[in-house]
Amino acid sequence: MNICIHRGTKEIGGTCVEIESQGQRIVLDVGLPLDVADADSFPLHPISGFAAPDPSLLGVVISHPHQDHYGLAHRLPAETNFLIGEAAEAILSASALFSPGGVKLQNVVHLQDRTPITLGPFTITPFLVDHSAYDSYAVLVEADGKRLFYSGDFRAHGRKASLIDKLIINPPTDVDVLMMEGTCIGRDDHTFPTEDELVPKLAEVFKPTAGMPLVWCSGQNIDRIVTIFKACRRANRQFIIDMYTAEMLRATGNKRIPQADWNGIRVFLPKSQKYRIIQERAFDISDSYKQFRIFPERLANEAANSVMLFRPSMIRDLEAARCLDGAVVVCSMWGGYLEQPEKQWFVDWVKKAGLKIVHCHTSGHASIPDLKRLRAAFPDAKAVPVHLQDRQRFVELFDNVELHDDGEWWCLNEE
Repeated sequence: MNICIHRGTKEIGGTCVEIESQGQRIVLDVGLPLDVADADSFPLHPISGFAAPDPSLLGVVISHPHQDHYGLAHRLPAETNFLIGEAAEAILSASALFSPGGVKLQNVVHLQDRTPITLGPFTITPFLVDHSAYDSYAVLVEADGKRLFYSGDFRAHGRKASLIDKLIINPPTDVDVLMMEGTCIGRDDHTFPTEDELVPKLAEVFKPTAGMPLVWCSGQNIDRIVTIFKACRRANRQFIIDMYTAEMLRATGNKRIPQADWNGIRVFLPKSQKYRIIQERAFDISDSYKQFRIFPERLANEAANSVMLFRPSMIRDLEAARCLDGAVVVCSMWGGYLEQPEKQWFVDWVKKAGLKIVHCHTSGHASIPDLKRLRAAFPDAKAVPVHLQDRQRFVELFDNVELHDDGEWWCLNEE
């Protein structure tokens, strides 16, 4: 088994791993680097089968629906076989209407928890994990009598933390290499609050706010949507979501998580999303939410008993609706975003509007204690870090570490 991490050995995001056996290959993730804005102009990795079809490329595994793991998938040949979770595929397909980051994949095989898939000499076994992206998987790859376990992105403090406990208690055996993410290494050396612990923190912000709390988070962060909804109930406020988020919730196929037809949820259609619906003539989608809609002229009157899921692209809608009196912005995303130069305009707008920003968030990635727990579950495996910046700190934290660089091929059969 020959392996090449094309990207991700020294950076967070943009992950892409190629594995070869007996002249045939698979790829784990095909991510867009976090600092790249234009997916169409970024060079594809030098992998045969990416620029043009190659039958020796048997499949591309998408571990979860975050752009830094799937963002170049739309540029691969139509013949490419993709392996991805069913809900994850549905989320990416539904988001294609509203976001340039969405993608409709063809030739899809669905990953299912602990259900092996055979492709040529490879056996691929997915393990459902806890992460801020819905329907995320770690992957065991077997070939040539060797076993590689790829953690993908994971955490153990979300709403599916029990999945990590299950994996740690009963991991696959005889694993030769643990390829493990280290996003938080060197950046956050502490534990993180759970999603349930965020509920009262958010409710404490919502209750005394005179106007409408605007919670800035991704519409695809399903765990966080559940958290916000629970906090709304504690604060006795309705939860206003945009139509894009309503579609993401529907795409999960999970009726146990908040949906547009639940009591206490209303659906708002920002002009940018309305434009996309008109442009694509997707009126069946907007019509399906008609009875749950809240229109701009009602926002000001209902602000004091509402919480709105918010993104900076909605600023003009809210200004036109004159519903910002007494509002507060709750940043429920990584705090580093607000320090980026391209977000300075938003920080300036918040100040000019006379609002304040409250930060209430928890990481989508594993804390160092939980990374140590996963590492301990594979004591005999070499640990190869990926999806991290601080490799030296990784070496300090873990035993039996093997470092590889982007673009370097190495053979797992060699002892």
